[in-house]
Amino acid sequence: MTKESSSSNSSNGDEDEKQPLRVTTESVSETSSIRSKKGYSAISGLQDEFAGLSDQDAEILRQQVHVPSVAASFFRLFRYADKKDKIILAVGFGASILEGLMRPLMSVVFGAATQEFTDLPPGAMSSMLNGYSKSNMTYETSGSWYYPYNATGNYTGEYGYDSEYFDNSLFISNISRLALYLALIGLAVSILTFIKSYIFIDRAEILSSRIREQYLAATLRQNIGYFDKLGAGEITTRIASDTVLVQDAMSEKVSYVISHSTTFLAATVVAYTQSPLLSSIIIGNVIMIILVSYFGSKAITKYSELSQEGYSVGGSLAEETISSVRNVQAFGIQDRMAQAYDKFLEISEKWSIRAGYAGGLQAGLTFLFAFSIDSLAYWQGTRLLTEGRVTVAIMMTVIMTLFQGAFAFTIISPYLSNISTGLAASTKIFATIDRKSAIDSSSEDGKRLAEVKGDIELRNVRFIYPSRPNVTVLRDFSLKIPAGKTVALVGASGSGKSTIVGLIERFYNPLAGEVLLDGHNILDLNTRWLRQKVALVSQEPSLFACSIFENICYGLIGTSYEKASVVEKRELVIEACKQANAWDFIQELPNGLETSVGERGFLMSGGQKQRIAIARAIVSNPRILLLDEATSALDTKSEGIVQDALDRASKNRTTIVIAHRLSTVKDSDLIVVMRTGAILEQGTHEELIAKKGEYFGLVQAQSIEALKDGPSESEDSDDSEEVLDEKAGIELAKYSTLTKTRTGKSVSSAIFHKEEEAKKRSASILEVLAMLFRIGRGDLTAMLVGLYSGAITGLAFIGIGVIYGFALQYLQEYATPYYYEELKRSLYPIAGFLFMHGAILFITSTTGGCMFGYSSSRLVRRIRTLSFRHLLRQDIAYFDADEHSVGALTAGLASEAQSIEALGGETTNKLVESMVIFIGGFIFCVIIGFKLGLVMFGTIPIILIIGGFRFKFLAEFMEQTKSGNEKSSTYACEATSSIRTVLSLTREEEIVERYRTNLESLMKANRMANFKSAFLDGFARGMQYFIMALGFWYGGLLVASGEYSLFQFFLIFVIVVFGSENTTTVFTFAPEMGKALNAGRSIKTLLESVPEIDSWSTEGEIIPEGEVNGEIEFRDVHFRYPTRPDVPVLRGLNLSVKKGQFVALVGSSGCGKSTTIGLIESFYRPQRGTVWLDGRDISTLNVSAYRSNIALVQQEPVLYAGSIKYNVALGSPRPVSDEEIEIACKQANIHNFIISLPDGYDTLCGTKGTLLSGGQKQRIAIARALIRKPKVLLLDEATSALDSESEKIVQAALDEAAKGRTTIAVAHRLSTIQNADVIYVFENGKILEAGTHQQLLANRGKYFDLVQLQALEN
Repeated sequence: MTKESSSSNSSNGDEDEKQPLRVTTESVSETSSIRSKKGYSAISGLQDEFAGLSDQDAEILRQQVHVPSVAASFFRLFRYADKKDKIILAVGFGASILEGLMRPLMSVVFGAATQEFTDLPPGAMSSMLNGYSKSNMTYETSGSWYYPYNATGNYTGEYGYDSEYFDNSLFISNISRLALYLALIGLAVSILTFIKSYIFIDRAEILSSRIREQYLAATLRQNIGYFDKLGAGEITTRIASDTVLVQDAMSEKVSYVISHSTTFLAATVVAYTQSPLLSSIIIGNVIMIILVSYFGSKAITKYSELSQEGYSVGGSLAEETISSVRNVQAFGIQDRMAQAYDKFLEISEKWSIRAGYAGGLQAGLTFLFAFSIDSLAYWQGTRLLTEGRVTVAIMMTVIMTLFQGAFAFTIISPYLSNISTGLAASTKIFATIDRKSAIDSSSEDGKRLAEVKGDIELRNVRFIYPSRPNVTVLRDFSLKIPAGKTVALVGASGSGKSTIVGLIERFYNPLAGEVLLDGHNILDLNTRWLRQKVALVSQEPSLFACSIFENICYGLIGTSYEKASVVEKRELVIEACKQANAWDFIQELPNGLETSVGERGFLMSGGQKQRIAIARAIVSNPRILLLDEATSALDTKSEGIVQDALDRASKNRTTIVIAHRLSTVKDSDLIVVMRTGAILEQGTHEELIAKKGEYFGLVQAQSIEALKDGPSESEDSDDSEEVLDEKAGIELAKYSTLTKTRTGKSVSSAIFHKEEEAKKRSASILEVLAMLFRIGRGDLTAMLVGLYSGAITGLAFIGIGVIYGFALQYLQEYATPYYYEELKRSLYPIAGFLFMHGAILFITSTTGGCMFGYSSSRLVRRIRTLSFRHLLRQDIAYFDADEHSVGALTAGLASEAQSIEALGGETTNKLVESMVIFIGGFIFCVIIGFKLGLVMFGTIPIILIIGGFRFKFLAEFMEQTKSGNEKSSTYACEATSSIRTVLSLTREEEIVERYRTNLESLMKANRMANFKSAFLDGFARGMQYFIMALGFWYGGLLVASGEYSLFQFFLIFVIVVFGSENTTTVFTFAPEMGKALNAGRSIKTLLESVPEIDSWSTEGEIIPEGEVNGEIEFRDVHFRYPTRPDVPVLRGLNLSVKKGQFVALVGSSGCGKSTTIGLIESFYRPQRGTVWLDGRDISTLNVSAYRSNIALVQQEPVLYAGSIKYNVALGSPRPVSDEEIEIACKQANIHNFIISLPDGYDTLCGTKGTLLSGGQKQRIAIARALIRKPKVLLLDEATSALDSESEKIVQAALDEAAKGRTTIAVAHRLSTIQNADVIYVFENGKILEAGTHQQLLANRGKYFDLVQLQALEN
């Protein structure tokens, strides 16, 4: 866009209180760069923005936005462990070490057993395979006695028995004793595994809960500058997803790493005690394994951190989109928002794939060096054996211990990946926790005045927003506000009015000058105490998802009534509601004060939310009252009553009012007219009118045309306002059946049945796997290569059993000096085969890990994209349901796909390996020796059953706790997305305390499940040793009886040991599998959910573009919201809008005006009656095509993170040129302001448009609607946020834009609709009266009363 010089009309007044940030991206990472381009925060990369300022100014601003980076540290994860935790963790640490020592101990037993077997004379065993007996020896047997003779017939004592008979009973006794040792080791392992697993699982949950709590507390104490660029979705992602990863990094995975590391170290020590020489030869490979583990984990941590950074920004976009889903559906921008979301997923995927590659390479190299240990050991061990330096027992003990140690490291790799990912996730969390807030509301520092009078003074204040340092908002600004007086600030949008409120609330720090309270600089006062003395009602009121009573009671925090009884609080709340004119409509609600307002107050209409917010502000009788457009959302009658209440409430307290509707400030003690951060004029209403200056012009712009034949005294109207609850109430009779639509189901019952069916039957494992396969089949080649590699890895382990069998057979046959040369010729190839196996495993394990890492990362991206698209596909009724809150849906997007990813990479690789070892090994072992094979393999199903039971149990338990996790995530998301309201109410401690209570209830529910999980894990671990004990005992009997050769025994034994080890390892991931199954079921339910009003549907009539006239008609429409069917909203509404007419809808808050707009937009279907467009029932039209003819401008304008150009272009279903964007912006009176900005149309709007003032956001929203060139234009309080001058110009633009199209406007400010062709006055969900402005004035009915209440003249 080319910049033009700014003209001197009203838009110059936007120079700008809310000018957005110009982000420099050169010095930040790729993720940060993209984040900045899209309008999200790379807060740590903002420092260069302050280069043009003085050092002092730059430092003040930098303190408000800078977040220092924190390095990943494992021990930092346990920073919140107290003395008790440390003692318990020490016990778990000790149990892990002892469990790790059991494996080397087992290797010693294994070595001793091997010696027993090799000490047997070869003739004691009848080989089933030919070629394994010495051809030059013969044997005579007599019972259990064996006589070895040479070829000449002379007796030889070459086995060291010197003419003594060899007794098999001694062999069996020794083997039985060693088997018993193994069984005892197994029992010890079971007990120790249970202890360590339970301790680490339980403590991880407790400590991660503390981290969640500390993170939320740290977030809530940050200054507002921190939030100006940070999305609530990013915070939700951290709490919902990243803290889960941190918990995994502290859980039983740590105990496995400790125990396997202990095995590794103990194995090295045992090996050195047995043979320092042989151990020294091998140790180089051991060191290489350590280095591979270190550098591999470091790489995985780095890439995981970058991946999570990429997604956290996408999480903010998702939260922003879901929270404005009505706007998204109205403009049909689901695809565009999904594409924007996918760009961040692409970044996350890129780094996640690299983390997978690093994990695969780490696993492959570990296998290579582990089998190099075996290869070297057999090569050099044979040499040392023939030289007499080691015995067979020593050689096999060294080989087995070092191999066990090395193999322990190959098993560690998936656990290290989990820990590395958790460490990466922790850096951002701890960076926020450790950040020192420039304005810390939790600090006890600062004075607390004994008495507050309420004198406020701004003295020579200079101010710049930290997020846009190139624009000075206030220059040397001074203003005195005497105690007990009401001062009104009026002027164009962006003139600095809201900035003054922000400075008084101490949301920001001024660069120069002072803000004084009773003569004290507020920088010297305690921040929390200060905010408790000030009550704020903002332009867009924020309510919390609880009852009306609780919402209003939040206004009592910090007062003497905070700890008062419920009865006392109730009296105060009722009085405040009466003063705010809220009591009447509250009494009409099913549950009165106990009625839930819904998430962000969505169950309330705009006017109802505003009145509850006002009641919350005045309930504490504050000394200072700040009203930032506090009555902008009220209907005229309510505004008059509330204004009277505010006037009464303002007595004896300092009140600062910001207002565009001048009828609300005409009685102020002082009116200050502002423009571009300076005061133009000030005085009372009469004084300023007499001056005929700026204020006079604003008043003229808001004047309402009087009745032409002269007004007379208004007849008394009925003061009792029967307020129908348009958007309030709680579902008492939720999902009860209503009057049927033509489909045969009410909306609520249809939703009910749809969700109930989903809940009745959970998807099976096979169905979930089939769904995941369908989603990921685009990467079928990678998955098949991964499966093939995993299968080869599994077969390689079977091959190792064969090699071990041959090796031990050779040792038994040739381990005498006479046959040493034969031994060398036999064992040297064994060493070569082992190295070859290591090389094969390096290739297959690396390939498998990389392919599964690649495909799982791609799968996660697809799942998130599909889930996001299907979420945006759902109708509005879906989002009204309590369980589908913004926080829960955003958390689900982050965590559910993450759970699926946990099954990818190393975990899937291990799963495939185990299956192949089990199936292939079983077949092989049964063929080689069916007795021992059946007995030993018959025990592995026990491990499978235990693991399967643990998996099923955890999956069911996680399904049960899902709602609790969603609830806590939603609560945190709600608090952070309403941060200004939270800080002004000083709710921080109360929110953290309630969040802590939620977490504690979850932990209590989880404790028994953790106990059962650890018990099953311990039993499965011990089973490995019980299997080995059984194998040694029964195998010994078979060998001793001559039924099995040593080759057969060791081949079967080694394969079964590897199989049981791998099977047990796989089921250590049962928690992840449970989470993945649960997540898969949720994803499947969402992807298969087809809404009643389906924007994806190709069904329905499509009216050709040129034939749409824009005639709207309601015929006997009855409507109730699906979530509250007991509350009628529209009761037989009839109205018609002709082609090209400008029709206005007016009436009290909650009478059905916005509901009418929602029905025209096809957000809902009426329970009875029909909405027509050009004589066609809109329920028969194609939803997407129908909405393309309509444009909506809402009461609370919705902008998205991105440039102004991007936001305006979202309005058009087709690509638009820069010229078209400029024309639309000129029509909306925003063009001159835009080109005055340094970046023009490329200026960023910030998350939810936070970098723009309310008026600027509204005009951009209007431009977005106009560029759509709609046939029907819907304006739901479209000018409510504009100042008088801008409103007049925009109204003229809207009047011009309305020509040739149908326009329906909801308005409380009657000056904006006095020229409407027809004005419909609503009451109780029906039309009370209709006509033109003049006709309705002549009727002297309700409309006449509304006009009188808004008149500015005395």
